Amino acid sequence: MATEKQIAMQIKSTTNIKKITSSMKMVSAAKLKGDENRLKVAAPFNAWSNALVDEVKIVDDSDFTDLPQKILLVPFTSEKGLCGGINTFINRGTRNISASMKEQGKEMEICVIGEKGRSQLRRAYGSQIVRSATDIVAPGTFALASSLANEVLSAYKEGDYDAIVLLYNHYVNPAVYDQMYQVIRELPEEGEIGEPLMEYEFEDKKEVMADMYEYMIASQIYYSFLDGAAAEQASRMAAMGNATKNAGEMIDSLTLKYNRARQTRITTELIEIISGAAALDDP
Repeated sequence: MATEKQIAMQIKSTTNIKKITSSMKMVSAAKLKGDENRLKVAAPFNAWSNALVDEVKIVDDSDFTDLPQKILLVPFTSEKGLCGGINTFINRGTRNISASMKEQGKEMEICVIGEKGRSQLRRAYGSQIVRSATDIVAPGTFALASSLANEVLSAYKEGDYDAIVLLYNHYVNPAVYDQMYQVIRELPEEGEIGEPLMEYEFEDKKEVMADMYEYMIASQIYYSFLDGAAAEQASRMAAMGNATKNAGEMIDSLTLKYNRARQTRITTELIEIISGAAALDDP
């Protein structure tokens, strides 16, 4: 059984942890506000490309039959931990896509973004990871997204892929986020009537399509990164809130345990004093 001193030390250390988690919750709440504002601004900035890419789909509701023969999967994960299950959900989505692609006889390779994703996915998919981007500094900017896009496009050009697939957390509200994926195929030089770009004429269409594809990848990565960043802060705020609540409950439990141990010690001492006094009074 733990002594009073040991229990008191546990109470003190748990109180310190509660202060830290409470502070982290407030910091995440402040960062979330900034991420929400950046995401709100990025949405119309990225709207132009929606007509040129496949529809965004929820991972849990898909069977992935729409994916082409060979893809470059780009999962977005965080650089740091203590943010709930956002990285676990992305890794689970990667496993689901990999299993589905294998069943369909298709191929998949990975270009992972974020240290947490790299460290977890390399154990199961080390041979399929062709490139990774870590030590990413938040908050995200378009310059950062352009650098990430260069990494993704470098990996894309090295392999004979049919499309790039972005896998990320979509922020809904501070309590809800979903795992989404989006297929981005190369822009065709020729297409059917009704295609969004067919009404335009270009002097050098091949070069224009290549440049527009690169810019579209950067734009989509920028939006996906900001969406994932907002989900990360929301998840971290919730995780730190739960940790603070659990620490408070643990402190209450330890305090009760401490009081019982103290009362037991005092009662034992009183019994010893009374017994000693009674022994002295005996003739």
